[in-house]
Amino acid sequence: MQLMQLNIEKSQRAKCSCFFKKALLLLLGIVLTPVLIYAQGEENKVINWGEEYKMPVKSYFSGLIGANEKYCFTLRRKSSLASANNQIIVEKFDVNSCKLIDANAINLKFNKKPRVFEKVLYIQSKMYLITSYHNKAKKKNYLFAQEIKDNLQLSEKLTKIGEIDVDNLDREGSFDIKMSRDSSKVLVYYDLPHKSGGNEKLALNVFDSSFNELWNKKIELPYSDKQFIVEKYKVDNFGNVYMLCVRFFDGTKYRRKGKPNYEYLLLSYYENGDQNSSYSFGDKHKFLTDLTFEPLTKGTIVCAGFYSEKNSFSIKGIFFFRVNILQDEILAKNFKEFDFDFLTYHYTDNQKERAEKASIKNDKAKEPELYRYDLGDLILRSDQGVVMIAEQYFVREYSNFGNNGWNTFNNNPYLNNNRNISYVYNYNDIIVININPEGEIIWTSSIPKRQVTTNDGGYYSSYAKAAVRDKIYLIFNDNHRNFDERTERQHNFDGRNSVIALTTVSKKGESLTESVFFNEEANVMTRPKVCKQVGKSKMIIYGESNKHFRFGLLDFK
Repeated sequence: MQLMQLNIEKSQRAKCSCFFKKALLLLLGIVLTPVLIYAQGEENKVINWGEEYKMPVKSYFSGLIGANEKYCFTLRRKSSLASANNQIIVEKFDVNSCKLIDANAINLKFNKKPRVFEKVLYIQSKMYLITSYHNKAKKKNYLFAQEIKDNLQLSEKLTKIGEIDVDNLDREGSFDIKMSRDSSKVLVYYDLPHKSGGNEKLALNVFDSSFNELWNKKIELPYSDKQFIVEKYKVDNFGNVYMLCVRFFDGTKYRRKGKPNYEYLLLSYYENGDQNSSYSFGDKHKFLTDLTFEPLTKGTIVCAGFYSEKNSFSIKGIFFFRVNILQDEILAKNFKEFDFDFLTYHYTDNQKERAEKASIKNDKAKEPELYRYDLGDLILRSDQGVVMIAEQYFVREYSNFGNNGWNTFNNNPYLNNNRNISYVYNYNDIIVININPEGEIIWTSSIPKRQVTTNDGGYYSSYAKAAVRDKIYLIFNDNHRNFDERTERQHNFDGRNSVIALTTVSKKGESLTESVFFNEEANVMTRPKVCKQVGKSKMIIYGESNKHFRFGLLDFK
């Protein structure tokens, strides 16, 4: 399909809207003019911006599908409720110039029957459209894979990769798909129908990169669905499947105050699903507040996260677990507390003094802990250690009752009909923790950041990361006043006075944050959540403004 048919055409560069005039700090420059990032003792990094394009009507950018040395492929969804499940748009860009090469609107109907869009996967340099279809006559929900060819057209071959029996039309069942780190294996995970309160049932289907089935297994776990949650699942390069689960002791799926009422379980299925193992970890005096894991070498898994001695919302240290399931050997297991200075790096002098007294008295309720940190994916070290990155994230809800002012709660039921609710999204400091294979903390680093926005879902907040050789790079939007040498406090990013910030974290844990200024011709606001590292040393930067968008390439060489 021609680009003109998709309404994806180069636009005349319009003047920034009032909002974005305030949002962007303007410098002189032209398209593809490098924007400098002044790095610590290194050659300057550059962002090369591509051309500006007009968004297709009633569409939004969903994310980067994948990339190779020449091209990157992106996904755009329809925003209209009437067409959201009828069509997607796949775009092809040149990696180095960020120029739009081709685009195609893909109709999701097959033989005039509607299908539900699930995702687009990039597997071994090929793209696959994943859709599901509810066959009411057969009372089944099917999952299909269909290759998207180099010309962005769909292959005629449709491969069934999942199937769920549906007795109740209100419960179609849901699928999820995960790829191994090298993209050679694909896991299709789905829950199976069962009676409410009965044992949890699920199915695992493992495929190679061409969707040839390697093994499948239906599993009934010995835990009631009222006290059991599967939080994460992954497949390794060898086709083994791992699930991180939470089991609650008291028949509820809520984490209570007091002592921990739950434990984490790591369930493994290997040897084509014929063998399995289960590992439980936790401590009756510690809350495991956030946990994730990564497969390492064959049969070896590393699990890391945070713990608290107060509740499930704050963190005092890290938990580390490494196991070889094939040999049934726990290689390392450790709880390690953060040092006092790290826990209090944002405290005032008076707060730090009170925290010191609480630590001396062993007053757990008043000892310092970090509040509300969300753990990202682990960065694996070559020696089976890990680097953890987490961001302080929480949402505040506020209600407006007209003349009664702003309140965080409402005790008057007669005012409920007049209540207006606002949500304030807080994406704040980033912490980086380097951990050796024994679970000892080598160093910690904190990156100040304060992003506070209202009723936008944090659209332009959070960060993107890239691991390049022995350094970690973090990209986020920041307030330009934070880079004024005269400033004495942290200024909020709220969509105004914005610049891109780049933090470089060295192998010794030293961090340096510098600003990257959009030039006037860029005319966009960056969305860090959809920016992504491609290859070993490049990151694709995406920005948009009103009905226009463009891509940039950040090269860390």
